[in-house]
Amino acid sequence: MESSLWGALGQASSVAQLVGVDALGLVSMVLQAALAARRHRDACRQLAQHVELVGGLLRELELAELMRQEATRRPLEQLRGALRRCYALVTACQEDCGYLHRLLLGARMADELRAAQHEIDMYIRLIPLIALVDSSSNRRVRQAAKGVPTVIPRCSDHQTSLRFPKRVSEFTKIHVHGVSAPCEIRGKSLQVTVEPQEQKTMDMEALLKFCIHTEDNYPGFKKFDFFQIIDATDGFSEKRNIGKGGFGTIYSGQLLDGLVVAIKRLDVDAAMFDFKSELQLVRLQHANLIRLLGWCIHEKERILVYEFMQKGSLHNIIFPEHSTDKTKGALLNWSKRLQIIKGLAEGLLYLHKDSWIVHRDFKPSNILLDHDMNPKIADFGSAVTLVSDVAEERTRRVVGTSGYIAPEYASQGLYSLKTDVFSFGVLVLEIISGRNNFIMEQQGDTVGNLVRDAWHMWKDQRLHELVDPAMCGGYESTVIMRCTQLALLCAQEDPADRPTMSDVTAMLNSESTPLSDPKEPTELTNGGASADRSSTYIGHSSKTIEITITSSAPASTRVRIIVGPKI
Repeated sequence: MESSLWGALGQASSVAQLVGVDALGLVSMVLQAALAARRHRDACRQLAQHVELVGGLLRELELAELMRQEATRRPLEQLRGALRRCYALVTACQEDCGYLHRLLLGARMADELRAAQHEIDMYIRLIPLIALVDSSSNRRVRQAAKGVPTVIPRCSDHQTSLRFPKRVSEFTKIHVHGVSAPCEIRGKSLQVTVEPQEQKTMDMEALLKFCIHTEDNYPGFKKFDFFQIIDATDGFSEKRNIGKGGFGTIYSGQLLDGLVVAIKRLDVDAAMFDFKSELQLVRLQHANLIRLLGWCIHEKERILVYEFMQKGSLHNIIFPEHSTDKTKGALLNWSKRLQIIKGLAEGLLYLHKDSWIVHRDFKPSNILLDHDMNPKIADFGSAVTLVSDVAEERTRRVVGTSGYIAPEYASQGLYSLKTDVFSFGVLVLEIISGRNNFIMEQQGDTVGNLVRDAWHMWKDQRLHELVDPAMCGGYESTVIMRCTQLALLCAQEDPADRPTMSDVTAMLNSESTPLSDPKEPTELTNGGASADRSSTYIGHSSKTIEITITSSAPASTRVRIIVGPKI
């Protein structure tokens, strides 16, 4: 993983001193440094877990003997170089690292940490092959190989599957995660393929270890017995089903001590990334964030346990046509709606200012209400942590819900803290109006019909047409006007025109804080969408089918198929 960033890191004296440290010593140093990381804590600790796997394999090898042989000395030296890079990156994430910390501020740090993890994963699969050179080493590694992915030697006339390969006579090349790397052992080359099912087994073991580590570091977060979960949910009965999240089904459950909880049972095809993203909630403590109580992993089952919200989701209250509850007028007068808006602003401000977390799926169904109608942000399966409050990153895995996704994220995969600000603006307009925001993509729509209508009503001072009739006039026009104007500022097409959540909370809590005029949304075109648009989202009227394709890649590929009438 050579890069200009690593070149700069290599100039630091603390890194230069690592040249003489052996691989096992470097493993220990990476683990210790990860615990002290203040920036990118999740990424650093995840990297440390993979490095620890490497350490466990190395301890079963006769390193001194293998370092004497040309065929194995070179890959082990390269591994040591990779570990030095890991140590430098993790150390740079500590607050007191001075020069290195300033050097690494920027979006590239997250990419470097991911690249380091991918490189270490390659060595997890390569070390068993190194062990082929020495039969005694091979025997000890085979004894310690439980949980390591299957290695399949492929020969010209047969195929055999085993946990670690025995000595074989014919091989070609090494192929790991789609990467081809030639490796010769005593004049023969080797081909290795990691089977998807075995990769999932390894992921589950790594996930189990991650949960145990999290439990050790966060008091109050505990493991639940699987059969305790079964009893609480009546065997995941349909009558206990209270909703569907982005990556799993939610059930209500009552524990033996009488506590009622919400239990998320992750889908079989949910990615490891989704589960780990949810675990971010353990270290987040705020009145407007849902509280994560515990976890359970049993065979293929991955389960998370949360506090239970008596009033359910905001979606079912502001859009009662999707719910059996038809009394939204009584539940949500303007005072309650404003309370929800302010609470959500405070929750997002905490995520953005204190943790640099982007939720990326901020919508009414992910807002839960307690018995006093206080809002709590839930479903962090899509959440990511940025390197700074001004960072912008790009992804090919666009997740979210049509109508709430910021234009730059839907079309280009670009996300930042301003991505959530856009969703917040749309949500405020829906709370005020009781209307959904529909995207008419084939007409070049980027913000949605509700945002566009609200802007014209605000401009023409016709906001009485926007306000939800269920409120029956129990509001002040000036307050509605100010909240609508603020929502439109948040839902601007250009992220540079949107305020920060710090600005939003200040505007909500002080009527003296001036508001600028929101820009008019782009007009719709009469024909289809322009040729350069690449967004995969469309209006609510179409039927949407989501398919998640999970492979051995670090993150799943999410495919959204739209079936519906042409607009």
